[in-house]
Amino acid sequence: MSEIIDTDVCVIGAGSGGLSVAAGASQMGARTVLIEKGAMGGDCLNFGCVPSKALLAAGGAAQGARDAGRFGLAAMSPSVDMARVRAHVRGVIAAIEPNDSQERFEGLGVTVIRAAARFTGPTEVAAGDKRVRAKYFVIATGSSPFVPPIPGLDAVPHFTNETLFDIDRAVEHLIVIGGGPIGLEMAQAHRRLGARVTVLEAARLLGKDDPEAAAVVIERLGAEGIDLREGAKVTGVAARGEAGVAVTVETADGGVETIEGSDLLVAVGRVANVEGLGLDAAGIAYDRRGIAVDRHLRTSARRVFAIGDAAGGWQFTHMAGYHAGVVIRQMLFKMLWAKTDDTAVPWVTYTDPELAQVGLTEAAAVERFGADGVKILRWSFEENDRAQAERDTHGFVKAILDRKGRVLGATLVGAHAGELLLPWALAVQERIKIAKLAGVIAPYPTRSEATKRAAGSAFTQTLFSERTRKIVRFLLRF
Repeated sequence: MSEIIDTDVCVIGAGSGGLSVAAGASQMGARTVLIEKGAMGGDCLNFGCVPSKALLAAGGAAQGARDAGRFGLAAMSPSVDMARVRAHVRGVIAAIEPNDSQERFEGLGVTVIRAAARFTGPTEVAAGDKRVRAKYFVIATGSSPFVPPIPGLDAVPHFTNETLFDIDRAVEHLIVIGGGPIGLEMAQAHRRLGARVTVLEAARLLGKDDPEAAAVVIERLGAEGIDLREGAKVTGVAARGEAGVAVTVETADGGVETIEGSDLLVAVGRVANVEGLGLDAAGIAYDRRGIAVDRHLRTSARRVFAIGDAAGGWQFTHMAGYHAGVVIRQMLFKMLWAKTDDTAVPWVTYTDPELAQVGLTEAAAVERFGADGVKILRWSFEENDRAQAERDTHGFVKAILDRKGRVLGATLVGAHAGELLLPWALAVQERIKIAKLAGVIAPYPTRSEATKRAAGSAFTQTLFSERTRKIVRFLLRF
């Protein structure tokens, strides 16, 4: 007979969001069960954010050797040992792994079950030889790479983000299907580590980002030798030789071309992990995009929540963590009014230069408020002393304001753009007027001065106007 566990909170999925709920609930006094069928830490630790940024760091170090000449140093072409690069990536994962481990969570008082979970009803889940009955359930099963139905793809070896970081050999020519953040990040990393790279995108590269900022990234990737193809619809994939691949594309002008490479990466998006959960048995509504939730993250089953990628919407690790807080407030503190607010969701593409965004883009703001209803501020990193000292002046800061001077959104592209985004996220979230950012004392010399200078530019026309000069001349008479 199955062992029956009665608990307060049952979390399904030990990725970023699930771990946050489990740790918080247990430490605050709730009896907590955590169920995970795969690796603790989920996609972010094992296949996503952590290994990808580690690989990007390796590529950045290699590129730094090539670019040393701009500082008067001897530039060199680095020798890349992919087995050691892979060891570096695995080492980073291993360093973080204890924070997400079963042992740590059991130490926090969480009951951890390593098995697949399946609802048998709205208040019970079966997992291995156990049945868990809980007051609340939280589905945090994340997402997986979407593999499109391209003819021939299922018969050809290819990588997704779940397998890419297992490569421990030199890659001769990597073909990337998908020109979004994952595709371009991995394209640049492998190019810098010595591979030829071709990126195939059916629509526009970085299509969800501000086109002006995306152009800065695209120009840099092209300058590094990445073959970027927009409007390239992949129509077929086939094996070529013993270890190669051939990808057939329909080009933007209607032509047909076959591109041959040594390896293939598919990076065209992700799908929510909802299959096999027995959601129908619990009366939980869902579709291919994920589980249907309201702004409180409640599903159609009264005591079941869904968070992170499983709930559809924004597929970011930081959103899963944010969702965890919203759910905990409702479950443990009966703050039934707690709900999500997507006004100030930040995201970053970790290419070099980085592209960071929060709130409305320029195009979205103009569409919502009209061209006369918004004001656009810009400040180039060419005008930033720290950027000049580092010989890396690519990019700019762009802020979008409403008529009252409140910050609606911001786009940053350049070195460390993601690190510079936080004050803009706070400004959007708290509806701060631009004068507050303009009045902040920024340390010199830092790239963060670009934020202050962009904010200050909102007042340039008024401060240096003829009217101001007349007022100053009048006041100086006294």
